[in-house]
Formats: sequence, C-alpha cells, structure tokens
Amino acid sequence: MTDNRHRVETFIETLDDRDWEEWVTLLDPDVVYEIPQTRERIRGRDRYLEFNQEFSRGLAPACRGAIADDTNGVAWFVWEVEGAEPADAMAFFTFADGLITSVTDFWPEPYDPPTGREHLVERC
Repeated sequence: MTDNRHRVETFIETLDDRDWEEWVTLLDPDVVYEIPQTRERIRGRDRYLEFNQEFSRGLAPACRGAIADDTNGVAWFVWEVEGAEPADAMAFFTFADGLITSVTDFWPEPYDPPTGREHLVERC
C-alpha cells in the first residue's frame, strides 16, 4: 500500500471519527476542497476544518476502496446520512510533500448547497 493510499483511507476514517486533530495533519495549509454538484470551493485547511466541524454532523463515510500513487488518489465511499438511504460517492485527491493538497467530492446528484455556510465557501 502506498503512503498516499493510506492517507486517503486515514482521511476518511478520521473524518468519520471526527478526529479533527489527526485529520488536519493530513492536509496542506493551502488545501482546496471542491464540490462540483453544489458549485462550491473552500480554500485553506482552517476553513475546510471549520466546514466539516459545522456541517458533517449526521454524516458517516465508509471507504469501500482507495487507490493512489505519488501525486493522485481516488476513493469510493458510501455516505450514510441520518434518515436517508446510503449513497455512493467518489473523492479525488492530489498530494505534494506528503500532504493532501486538494480534494474533489462527487456526489450522486447535483443539489443546492445548504444555507449557512456562505462564510466558508466560494461559488464556482
């Protein structure tokens, strides 16, 4: 298993565990997170952390498979959301110097972003 594959798996596990202290150690300070279905982008580790602390309640990701090389990775995971059917999703990662520099999540369907997170995201 490559170190980056392990980083992807650890990223999802620590996100599920809400182990924010460990989770942020995986991220470059200038990480970029994108959700194409909602046309949202978050820049920076601090904003990405705050986003997850505020909006990941009730979500439970489970990694079903991950692959990665020295610069890119992908994970297939299932999100279980309280009161809804589990949904498949994909996340694509880039890496540099042993850290995650970008994450792009692809969810099953486009949707309008929930209100209340405008202070963390930019629309793209």
